[in-house]
Amino acid sequence: MACARLCILVLLCSMAGPALSDVFKYVDAQGNVIFTDKPVVRKDLNLAWQRPTKSLTDENQRAQRRVLAYNRVISSGKARRKESFAGRRADYDEAIRSVALRYRLAPALLHAVIRAESAYDAGAVSQAGAIGLMQLIPATAKRYNVRDIRDPVDNLRGGAAYLRDLLDLFDQDLSLALAGYNAGENAVIRYGRKIPPYPETQTYVRKVLQFYWAEQAALTRLAVR
Repeated sequence: MACARLCILVLLCSMAGPALSDVFKYVDAQGNVIFTDKPVVRKDLNLAWQRPTKSLTDENQRAQRRVLAYNRVISSGKARRKESFAGRRADYDEAIRSVALRYRLAPALLHAVIRAESAYDAGAVSQAGAIGLMQLIPATAKRYNVRDIRDPVDNLRGGAAYLRDLLDLFDQDLSLALAGYNAGENAVIRYGRKIPPYPETQTYVRKVLQFYWAEQAALTRLAVR
């Protein structure tokens, strides 16, 4: 199995104060994404975009307001939830980009995990008791200070924080991080830091990687238009 590696560097910028720097996004020839708050001059890097920190902050705030408003309407029982996969995805796209930036993850990766875990159904509950967009179990939610496991943004944040820790634990090996997300990091360590021989976990890793590559390909097509 090809091992997808994600090399993401983010220098977190202060969101307060009068002087706000820009955020730069670079992509290398292998498709690795680098975020930084300063220009980088390297022949192997292409600048994807440059945006003011304030615009990203504003986007984060809009995403938070949008999702919270959506949750209030849903909880009141006054709205009919969008039935289409595309509609559910659109509801959380801004929140996903915001959380991805916070935890130094590619939005495409979070989209891939959510697609595999819950298909963007914030109310999903598995037979094992995993809940929400990122299918967190209560123990993991508690570990990452998720106050409301059924709140999509809080659930998304907890799952992203866990995924970031797994990537760091397994030296940015995406396949191992995904295996850890599905089977637990201890299972990966127990099997010599390899994907455990569980059919469910092996299928899960392949599925998420396929979704991730599809997300990246879709972004590439949009970028060249």
